[in-house]
Amino acid sequence: MRILYLHQHYSTPAGATATRSHALARALVARGHRVTLACGAMAGAATGLEGPFRRGRRSGQVGGVEVVEFAIPYGNAMGPAARMAAFLRFAARATPLALSGGFDIAIASSTPLTVALPALLARRLRGLPFVFEIRDPWPELPRAMGQGNPLLWAAMDRLADAACRRAAAVVALSEGMAETAVAHGADPARVQVVPNGCDLDLFGPQVAPWRPDGIGSGEVLAVYAGAHGPANGLDLILDAAALLRARGERRVRLLLVGEGREKARLAARAAAEGLGNASFLDPLPKRQLAALLAGAQVGVQCLAPVAAFAEWTAPNKLMDYMAAGLPVVANMQGRAARLLAEGPCGIAVGPEDAQAMADALAALATDPARRASMGAAARAQAVRRWDRRLLAARFCAVVEGCVLTPVGGGGSAAIRPSPPPRRSAA
Repeated sequence: MRILYLHQHYSTPAGATATRSHALARALVARGHRVTLACGAMAGAATGLEGPFRRGRRSGQVGGVEVVEFAIPYGNAMGPAARMAAFLRFAARATPLALSGGFDIAIASSTPLTVALPALLARRLRGLPFVFEIRDPWPELPRAMGQGNPLLWAAMDRLADAACRRAAAVVALSEGMAETAVAHGADPARVQVVPNGCDLDLFGPQVAPWRPDGIGSGEVLAVYAGAHGPANGLDLILDAAALLRARGERRVRLLLVGEGREKARLAARAAAEGLGNASFLDPLPKRQLAALLAGAQVGVQCLAPVAAFAEWTAPNKLMDYMAAGLPVVANMQGRAARLLAEGPCGIAVGPEDAQAMADALAALATDPARRASMGAAARAQAVRRWDRRLLAARFCAVVEGCVLTPVGGGGSAAIRPSPPPRRSAA
């Protein structure tokens, strides 16, 4: 098959952002398909392409995938208006590619939700079937966080309705996201759950450990690696650091790795309060992040206290921590809490409970045997349930099952979705 994969935020493992689309595209290539992946210029990403842009784009083969990169900058530090402009620009540049007639199926991976626009136009004008992948449910999450306004949410609702109803299949990263797809009109029989997975080759006990300068070998290093934006609620981590400092707990060092609109403010707050037990680091390429996690003792997962996050999110950083064999402290309920309870492989605290987060970090700092037990349980669960290679095979089966196939030898056609894969209980 000739497959067009639309994902604005694509990166290879050489970058510092999520690599799900890279892994899934390569899995499709390994099954004999020809994949063209269109993306923008995401801050911290590494597309694998070099050389200048010509007329706002460049292209080339990366690991068997034809990557088309548009010169459309995007980063988590951008304001809402600049981000929306980047989303719309990407949709406009990707549309001629989708309409070119050179593909058998398209994959539109959201967010941003606007990635559905080229796929919808190609379906309407050229009959091109598409798979709609929901990584974050929009407008549900912006609405739950109070970001945007009712007119914007209504427009996004209409776009989400169209994408979910007209897609040959919808792939969601969690059961909660799948429920939002059905609420937008998707046929439940065409909604599949393919969660984020663990890269067991990149993260794990085989990786040589590394620590940044200035972090003592005797400190218990607790790492948060991810975006520093309003949705991440990272003040809670600094609140926990302040509580640990006030009680004289000096064994724990919190390290926040990443970038985003809130980073400068958070760093200024830590400096103003004299939080020497909280440090900041710029985003790291995935391979260097793997070395950092190998040199850490705890992974920290944090999101803003929004009830919808309990079932509507599937953070890839949680998968990285587990693949690395780290116990996890998370301020999340719902799906993440159930996942950490298995083993157990971590400690879930309340969304706004800085005291409980500080207590959990201190407890793990004083109990190496417990850390080792939880870390081993995390790695075992990663191997048993979240191996990205197995999940990629499920994703490929969904895409392959959506290709138009002649019915009865005539000129008509029908969409034949693959049987639903076994869904995880997490």
